[in-house]
Amino acid sequence: MKDTLIQSLEWRYATKKFDPTKKISSEDLNTLLKSIQLTPSSYGLQPIKVLIIESPQVRQEILPIAWNQSQVVDASHLFVFCHYKRLDATYLEEHTALMAETRNLPLERLDGFKNHVSQAIQGMSNENLNNWTAKQTYIALGQLLLSCALLKIDATPMEGFEKEALNEHLQLSEKNLSASLLCPIGYRHQEDPYLQLKKVRKELNNLFETL
Repeated sequence: MKDTLIQSLEWRYATKKFDPTKKISSEDLNTLLKSIQLTPSSYGLQPIKVLIIESPQVRQEILPIAWNQSQVVDASHLFVFCHYKRLDATYLEEHTALMAETRNLPLERLDGFKNHVSQAIQGMSNENLNNWTAKQTYIALGQLLLSCALLKIDATPMEGFEKEALNEHLQLSEKNLSASLLCPIGYRHQEDPYLQLKKVRKELNNLFETL
């Protein structure tokens, strides 16, 4: 397994040119969605939502917002990682109820947890809360990138887009959401100029230090 993991990570790269004729199977797509679902998050709150953009028309509309990067329209699917801008009492109550149901616990057993999380959130400024929930999308992105590599599916994480323009176009603010990241997924085109480039990484003894 360890060889498979490292080989898969060495295989992957940020694909610049996708093959628009190749599509991800529904089985593999569902596996990726399950992987994202299982991503760890702070307090287990999962303060994120992932939009799966399949519509060619919507992706064409997103293209100029994403600085005309062709991956947006050529990849099999486009994921938009979003984070919640506010976590109110209802959100926490729903999460606590889900915990109680999943773990077969009396709801009151979780009052201490709910109060602790509520106090932590209330102690944050709006800016800090947004930064915190946005960071959760990066954890989910990392899980997606690894899962894609293991399935030999290409994925390209992208921060290069106009966030506010995309929020407006997809009406995310009305849903208490903001876009954080884009990630087209699919299959590399054999004419991608980056296909044969060697991966550039620091040596282990330069990257790590044991104290």
